[in-house]
Amino acid sequence: MKTLFILSLALATPALADPSFINRAGALPAPVIYAGEWEHFVGGGVAILDCNADARPDLFVAGGTAPAALLVNTTAPKGDITFATGDISPITDVTGAYPLDINGDGMMDLAVMRVGPDVFLQGEPDCKFHDATAEWRLQTGDQWSTAFSATWEKGQSWPTLAIGHYVDRSRPDGPFEACDTNSLYRPQSGGYGAAEILSPGYCALSMLFSDWKRNGTPDLRISNDRHYYVRGGYEEMWHLNPLAPYAQSEWPRFSLWGMGIASRDITGDGLPEVMMTSMGDQLLQYNTGNGFENVPFTLGTYAHQPYSGDDGRPSTGWHAEFGDVDNDGRDDLFIAKGNVDQMPSNAIHDPNNLLMQGADGVFVEKGGVAGIGTTDRSRGAGLADLNADGLLDIVVVNRRAPIEIWQNTTAQTGHWLGVALRGPRGNTQAVGAWVELRYGDKVHAREVTVGGGHVSGQAGPQHFGLGAHDSAEVRVIWPDGTVGAWLPVGADRVVTLGPDGVID
Repeated sequence: MKTLFILSLALATPALADPSFINRAGALPAPVIYAGEWEHFVGGGVAILDCNADARPDLFVAGGTAPAALLVNTTAPKGDITFATGDISPITDVTGAYPLDINGDGMMDLAVMRVGPDVFLQGEPDCKFHDATAEWRLQTGDQWSTAFSATWEKGQSWPTLAIGHYVDRSRPDGPFEACDTNSLYRPQSGGYGAAEILSPGYCALSMLFSDWKRNGTPDLRISNDRHYYVRGGYEEMWHLNPLAPYAQSEWPRFSLWGMGIASRDITGDGLPEVMMTSMGDQLLQYNTGNGFENVPFTLGTYAHQPYSGDDGRPSTGWHAEFGDVDNDGRDDLFIAKGNVDQMPSNAIHDPNNLLMQGADGVFVEKGGVAGIGTTDRSRGAGLADLNADGLLDIVVVNRRAPIEIWQNTTAQTGHWLGVALRGPRGNTQAVGAWVELRYGDKVHAREVTVGGGHVSGQAGPQHFGLGAHDSAEVRVIWPDGTVGAWLPVGADRVVTLGPDGVID
């Protein structure tokens, strides 16, 4: 039924040009590499945020055993992408990071995941940060952190934080069957109380708070690595209040080598689908409102083997992210790929995927055509407009190989709109809000979340492709349930909305 629904929403517009990208990483002051061995086989993320309020996304990149890098965007509008090295205290053993405004002061902070105690950096003007972990009373342990998500619970001005841990570093009998538990931190008087333990844990590699039923109540989804829990584990869904895992009657048990989570409504019914990367099949599931069902193989999203070269062994997917690369009004899908190390059961030369969604709702591989199908061991990634030209660019972090910064040079693209939200009462990003955008007979629904991906996240405007339409209407369902009015907006710009309407 969902496939038929996608077909019914197909736009009657001609196909646009094939996507194309140019790697601008050669212009970096120095190569940025995620380094390390066993405890950095996983991880390798990037946080994308505007840390100096100049409307140009900056990058905080995990370094593994090397110090994490802060790259400050120096790109001229619509110019070739360039970055300068930012000034930040050295932090090593970083696996990834997520940007969010934790203390509600309007500046982006960073939740930094590490092999060792996690670090929370408070943002200051001009891309400066200081360690606020102790100040915010966050009691982080000597654990191997590989997943993160955050949400604002009702009545709170500070977010609830979830941290996923991988293998228990203190277990001498590990790593197999030695998965660590996970941690939940709730706000308490301008800081945080002791961690609530989410147990059992099954080696989390991604987690996401999402109101996937659209009933006003977010749940916590956790994707786990079957390789180390070996048996008995499964993909998890947790209730927040009271804190408890879904019962088996609510959440059917299934297992996969879960690496990353991406969420987006691609059917037009207002409910977010979920993409889970894995070893072998990359699993996209339709949201039925009461659960999830696997999409048909013919949709083109399984990406289970390399599409180039002669290595027919299964692929290994890591970060997945939806985004409209050519602004045709249909979300496309990027997947970062790469062998864990030299795992002989899986492909060694495994190109990254760029799956472009056609008017019939079917996804077609264009990674090779676009030039982004490199075969280094990719891990974290992100899609963002780095040079303010209305096109989504791609950042890819590689293990033991330089970062890639792909400038989108696609020709004959459609119109676009960026929607930035300014929320009230501490939740300045309006996390948990739904942005709805309509034009013609089509409605896009987008949830504002923090989490998912593979230890990679971003804070910035929601990007919508509009195809041939040069205007649209937009409304916001705010985190407290308030439904805003439909507002007419022109295309090819970023509009900022607050609870009282258009700010800018």
